[in-house]
Amino acid sequence: MPNPVRLQKILAESGVASRRKSEELILAGRVAVNGITAKLGSKADPKLDSVTLDGHRLQPGGELFYLMLHKPRGYITTMDDEMDRRCVAELVKDVPQRVYPVGRLDRESEGLLIMTNDGEFANAMMHPSHHVSKTYRVTVRPRVTEDQLTKIAEGVEIEGRKTAPAEVMVLGEEPDRTVLQIILHEGRNREIRKMCEALGLETARLKRTAFGSLKLGMLPPGKWRWLTSDEVDRLRDAAGLQPLPEKAVFSSGKKYQEQPYLKTGTGRESRSYRTPAPSLKMKSYSRKASNNRK
Repeated sequence: MPNPVRLQKILAESGVASRRKSEELILAGRVAVNGITAKLGSKADPKLDSVTLDGHRLQPGGELFYLMLHKPRGYITTMDDEMDRRCVAELVKDVPQRVYPVGRLDRESEGLLIMTNDGEFANAMMHPSHHVSKTYRVTVRPRVTEDQLTKIAEGVEIEGRKTAPAEVMVLGEEPDRTVLQIILHEGRNREIRKMCEALGLETARLKRTAFGSLKLGMLPPGKWRWLTSDEVDRLRDAAGLQPLPEKAVFSSGKKYQEQPYLKTGTGRESRSYRTPAPSLKMKSYSRKASNNRK
């Protein structure tokens, strides 16, 4: 017997986008069922019907793929672009299944980008209620002040709303710039760049070095590798998901050595500013800062 479900659920489970974003794709006329352009509210049976996005057939319920890409600067985080700009799809075209980015890195940012066709996993990793951390190495100009570091840790008001508390550490300093490590627990659009701009700082370089427990390591720019089952299990656990389903696909691939953060050439000892990640039960944020200078 046919078992039709809403199209936005099929798209989400295929890793295309969240259900809300999937509704936008349907409204834009980019989704079709058996060759007929779909409408919002349309249903389909993923086992019997052909559901396509931009002419590409989706395969809900098939094998699940998980990989990490070292996104270089100059690429946009999308699978296609109407302006013919370079996009990350070009870098994973040898993956045997269509995969989608988990979250975004803007065009001038670089670093770790998780890609998958597991919609449930992708949505859980990005949902703000799970607070899966993301670690960045950020070079700012000019030299950062103590007050600016404290404001990043406590939260900065951007676009009428204060950012969640963050963790920030000074990794290196020169007369005209500072290298920071910033750990975020939320995923607002261009959050670090907007925080720095609000504080009078220019973001010269931004690189994501870790997503939860997953680290970029020595993976070269423009290259990708499969995630191991252990890596995916730890990410799923952080997002509150059940262990991996049997249909997940992995490859041993090449193992890359992790690259430690460098803390040389600072001219003074590293400083750490740490505020706990917000709890779902917290009604307001509190700051617990430490200063490691002697």
